[in-house]
Amino acid sequence: MKKPVKVLLIVVSSILALVLVVGGVVFWMFIDKIRSASSVQKIGENLYYLEYVGDYGFGKFLEEGGAESEEKMAEYIVSYISCGFYKPDLEETEMNFGCSTLSTKGEDYSLMGRNYDWQGTSGNAMIIHTEPDDGYESYSTTWLDFLGFGDGFAPEDFKDKYMSLAAVYVPLDGMNEKGLCVADLIAGDNEVTKQNTEKADLTTTSAIRLLLDKAANVDEAIDLLKQYDMNSSIGMAHHLAISDAQGNSVVVEYINGEMIVTKTDIVTNHYLSQGEKFGVGDTESHNRFERLDGMKNTVKSTEAMAQCMESASYQGITQWSVVYDKSNMSLDFYSKRDFDNPLSFDFM
Repeated sequence: MKKPVKVLLIVVSSILALVLVVGGVVFWMFIDKIRSASSVQKIGENLYYLEYVGDYGFGKFLEEGGAESEEKMAEYIVSYISCGFYKPDLEETEMNFGCSTLSTKGEDYSLMGRNYDWQGTSGNAMIIHTEPDDGYESYSTTWLDFLGFGDGFAPEDFKDKYMSLAAVYVPLDGMNEKGLCVADLIAGDNEVTKQNTEKADLTTTSAIRLLLDKAANVDEAIDLLKQYDMNSSIGMAHHLAISDAQGNSVVVEYINGEMIVTKTDIVTNHYLSQGEKFGVGDTESHNRFERLDGMKNTVKSTEAMAQCMESASYQGITQWSVVYDKSNMSLDFYSKRDFDNPLSFDFM
């Protein structure tokens, strides 16, 4: 179900020390970032929360051509949050993850459920609430090990909280104020996507940030993705599950460098596009797909969606599950299969 991979990801140290060194003369450059870092709090076991209101530099990132790799994205992020005073180092990290999504729509409900499966012994998740100056409000989630600050990274002191601002660029799933939902899942093999035209570049996670900030529905999301070259993260094939409040749901896959869109309510970890790769993936992915397919017609409430996600989850592997309620603009977050104690969030 999951395959070990290596990835070059973001490493930065002692941003707070930098602010102290440069002193009050340029302190104003960091005010918004410091305010956002101050919002970081622990809200559960192995779970943190970040609220970023204002400009986090994503528009500038796109204007400068985006990034074709985690290394390049790291350079931009660290330059932005350090206001150009710091150059990052890089580290290799192993990541394994699977995942499942299901979207359902009825007369009075529009839902998307998501399991994030990662096989590891330690680590922390983060829920990210963003209100950008030039985009849609959204909630998203990430796995903090994915930032590359070291296994089990936890933003406890202010320096580490400041470093965790990078999480804004590394969402793994989320929903915006228009009801657009996006989730990243590993596809069925290790084909690396590296489109190479004159377009600006996106990595898998920066593509999710783009869609959450700028797309109101599935059609807009597809149109946006077509405007950029995709570069897959962590040396594997990815596909994006995208759904909207109107009940449209698709998977976006990249095969032989071509972006292919397929209508589907369910995405696990095998290819769903018709053609040479249809069905490529392991047996467990197909089993989860069939399990979700057998339950989807009964999923008409957030409670039923949570039960469905629980049925496709794994002890010690499913790090979180989220039920996105696109009708009521809210979400329930379940940490490590604790389906009796959701954390609930809604849009202002």
